[in-house]
Amino acid sequence: MKHFDLCIAWNWEYDAEFMQLLNQFCLSHHLSILHITPENLDSMLEALNRQEISFGVFFDRASEDDECFMPFVRWALEHSFFYINRHERASRSWNKAAMHYELINAGIYTPYTIVLPSYEEQPLISEINTEPLGESFILKPVHGSGGEDVFMDVTSSDQVGELRKKYPDRSFLVQKYIVPLELDNRPAWFRVLYCKESVYTCWWHPETHIYIPVDPADEIRFGLMPLNSITKTIAEITGLDVFSTEIAYTAENLFVAVDYVNDQPDLRMQASAQDGVPDFIVHDIAERLGGLVLDQVNSLNGKNH
Repeated sequence: MKHFDLCIAWNWEYDAEFMQLLNQFCLSHHLSILHITPENLDSMLEALNRQEISFGVFFDRASEDDECFMPFVRWALEHSFFYINRHERASRSWNKAAMHYELINAGIYTPYTIVLPSYEEQPLISEINTEPLGESFILKPVHGSGGEDVFMDVTSSDQVGELRKKYPDRSFLVQKYIVPLELDNRPAWFRVLYCKESVYTCWWHPETHIYIPVDPADEIRFGLMPLNSITKTIAEITGLDVFSTEIAYTAENLFVAVDYVNDQPDLRMQASAQDGVPDFIVHDIAERLGGLVLDQVNSLNGKNH
């Protein structure tokens, strides 16, 4: 049987550069790595079923949108000694309604929200009081990522009803649109990445999606230190090893989590994509995840490092 220290399942072509960084780390630290992709999925599944391969650490960036990868998830849950963003933790974070209440219970501000059951589950619901939501508001699915089927300019309960019928199998969040402060002529909207106890805060323009790292001087000048503590609280709630979150700073001096948890953050580098993550952050995340694998392997082997 061929054993690999790390197995990564991935199916997004734009992950390729990040995977190269992980490869470099593993090579330099004598760690073996196996990539499961759509191209070799069938052959690797056969090898797994024939007990020709095994792996110690598993990192899944594929199964959420492709169930064909689930056999590797199930194998990892039973056999791997460490699982980055363990499946049951990640899948819990996909439920925005559950995360909404968990963040509130932890003292994190969230947008005013009404949680609606799916039309199939409950066709008739009480009329929605839209007054606290403002003139226009957001309708987003409880399960979903990448902004898919998010409606930004909903203006009435009738429109909500029409969309529930159009997508009858989906539960929805009806949310107040959060308007950030303007700081130095840019919106105080932040995308924050987390990896292995490290927090990376970036200005993130909600229209252009451009990242700019928060300068330590600006962190002090504008009082942005809560971004760090909020993100670490989300890490404690979810138990995830790597994720991103979006937080807006409002005129009421509140830091509001607007997009709670993304367990598979976009890790394209800015050198290759204008709206990618600053390169040094991607490099550091690859180093930290690689270091996590190394720590787990060394711990299993009883090595000191």
